[in-house]
Amino acid sequence: MNYFFQQLLNGFQLGSVYALISLGYTMIYGIIRLINFAHGDIFMLGAYFGFYAITRFKFNFFIAILFSMVLCMIINVLIEKIAYAPLRKKNVPRINLLITAIGVSFFLENFASLKIIFGPDYLPYPRPFKIITFDFLGLTLSSIQIIVFFITLVLLLILDYLIKRTKIGLAMRAVSYDKETALLMGINVDNIISLTFALGAALAGAGGVLYGICYPQIHPFMGIMPGLKAFVAAVLGGIGVISGAVLGSYIIGMIEVFTAAFISSTFRDAIAFAILIIVLLTRPQGLFGKEEGIKL
Repeated sequence: MNYFFQQLLNGFQLGSVYALISLGYTMIYGIIRLINFAHGDIFMLGAYFGFYAITRFKFNFFIAILFSMVLCMIINVLIEKIAYAPLRKKNVPRINLLITAIGVSFFLENFASLKIIFGPDYLPYPRPFKIITFDFLGLTLSSIQIIVFFITLVLLLILDYLIKRTKIGLAMRAVSYDKETALLMGINVDNIISLTFALGAALAGAGGVLYGICYPQIHPFMGIMPGLKAFVAAVLGGIGVISGAVLGSYIIGMIEVFTAAFISSTFRDAIAFAILIIVLLTRPQGLFGKEEGIKL
């Protein structure tokens, strides 16, 4: 029984990282109905920025996370302005934006692989603090897990406050509901969209650093699988619904860990994507999403 709860704890750890990535997917989709497949690569960049902040600049761990979040915000806003905004303003079919997002993803992965940038090799991720383990009710809880849970909780609470209790959050909800009406109400829609990309990137950047200290090895293509699984989590919870993305992330994280622990690690990816197929076939709006007709 202790083994079961230990794996449950590990699932929460992985789900916390997925939650920080999936929120970017769901917020961007909620605002402009775009599935930003380059988002997993922003997560990858966040891991690298944290790596160099710790190893080259000798930043404190928490400062390194903030450093990574800020750089990811800047890059994602630039991507939105350069790659997505021109197409969005031309009212092109959504498939064009989706293809562009895939192209941006490939560009970031291969650009990061250049030797003059990050290089193609795997890098061991530093852990800038001593790992301490605690025995709690028969479970082993590490200092890394405590840090991951704490930072994720703080970021989720900040995001919840921002969206539900501030004028910026009200503007984001208005744009998500009806961009044209929001524009008539005096809301700068372009700025709100850029802000949404920035917020999603900040969370993904933090997730990249946390992923690095949990699973201490990074490489330029590391964002592909976590990004796709975070997308599955967003679809499972109801893409466009923030609480759904968080719940879906923890479900996917636990299912993945339980699969590896009780069945086989070779099935963990297959089961995650099987869940995507089942959800799309049985309840495409997800657990918390509302059924709506969308014209492509």
